[in-house]
Amino acid sequence: MIFIALVLAASGCIEDGFTAAPADAPVPAVDSVRLGTVFTDEPTPTRRFTLRNHASKSVSVTSITLGGDHPEYFRLNVDGFSGREFHDVEIRGKDSIYIFVEATLPPNGRDVPVDISATIDILACGVSRSVVVDAQGRDAVRLRGERLTADTRFTPGKPYIVYDSLVVAPGATLSLDAGTELYFHDGAHLAVRGTLATHGTPEQPVHMTGDRTGNVVADISFDIMSRQWTGVFFTSTSRDNVLTGLDMRNTWQGIYAEGPETSLTLVNCRLHNSAGLVLESVHARIEALGCEFAEGGEGLVRLHGGTATLNHCTLANYYLFSAIGGPALQLAHLSADKDDDTSGLPYLQATVANSIIYGLGNDLSHGDLTGTAVAIDHCLLKSAGSDDANFLSCIWDTDPLYRNNREEYVFDYRLAAESPAINAADPALTDPRTAVDAHGTRRIASLGAYEFTAE
Repeated sequence: MIFIALVLAASGCIEDGFTAAPADAPVPAVDSVRLGTVFTDEPTPTRRFTLRNHASKSVSVTSITLGGDHPEYFRLNVDGFSGREFHDVEIRGKDSIYIFVEATLPPNGRDVPVDISATIDILACGVSRSVVVDAQGRDAVRLRGERLTADTRFTPGKPYIVYDSLVVAPGATLSLDAGTELYFHDGAHLAVRGTLATHGTPEQPVHMTGDRTGNVVADISFDIMSRQWTGVFFTSTSRDNVLTGLDMRNTWQGIYAEGPETSLTLVNCRLHNSAGLVLESVHARIEALGCEFAEGGEGLVRLHGGTATLNHCTLANYYLFSAIGGPALQLAHLSADKDDDTSGLPYLQATVANSIIYGLGNDLSHGDLTGTAVAIDHCLLKSAGSDDANFLSCIWDTDPLYRNNREEYVFDYRLAAESPAINAADPALTDPRTAVDAHGTRRIASLGAYEFTAE
């Protein structure tokens, strides 16, 4: 019986053996690997591919090495081991191994990305195969705890990366020319105690975003992820801020402005992808003209006292990463609440005109504005209701038919051809400063931030 058991055990052990036939050489799953555009002196995202043995017997890979133009900037991990060259790597029959690759690119002294490439050279069974690996490096201006005490201008070319904080001191102005890019590291913020001016155009917006590059997983880009940096804060000493053509995204808290003397004008701006609100004003003076406010975990815009004008704005909340915690437009410190207030700070006076407030969650914090100094004039709303002294010529309970597709991560709040918001605006209410929209289209009579154009 013991002899029989030993024979059965021996027959259960499979000896693959090795093949060296050229036809059995393992095949990489890709011909090339792109690591994307990254900042120099910082590691790229890591990419991987498989090296597959299609033969029934094992194969010994003679070598896996880095070659090509610039192998010194790239690193490999093969089957769990790190290095730049590997020898006699076994792949069992009908099995595969992973090859991981990443790079850190050197500064290049240029204002445009520079392409750097190498090859991953694989020799097995006498057959050589190569996978091209490519990355683009961007030089950047790095700011660490910077405090601007004099007027300063940032220009396009090299992007700026903010670590910790960037502070504009009282009396100083920071101007951002068209095409300027500010990237903020995790937890960083911009504090404006003086004045901020952006000069973006439809062709060259000013960008403020997180400094993560590449994709979170699969085809989901970091560009749609919130919580990458803190936000922009306009303090009570801030004055005369005019932001034109700003695309600001990926924040924890968006823009926060406070103080009765703090003034902020936004023209053709896009504020989106915030874990909290995208815009919050506490007793400040706010104008938002031709702006998109979108994707906020706690709602979109909160107006607490002060004065506010929203003209040709789109408030569209289709936030991805949690249940939405509040209405799109939140109103507080209203004159109707005066019996409960002893602060002496100004009550909210607000006009929202020619705008759209529609998305997931509620649109308004207050369905009854009787006794307040708030007017909603020629707006399309998600709520069901009827006009009164505060709601004037509104379109109620109607889908504006955006072009967005949340399931495909497309957040496009221009209007589809069948949209009821087309030709529904009152041109007499349009502010001349937004005669063209953020895409450069001449404004005629569409509600919201964007004039209708055919797809």
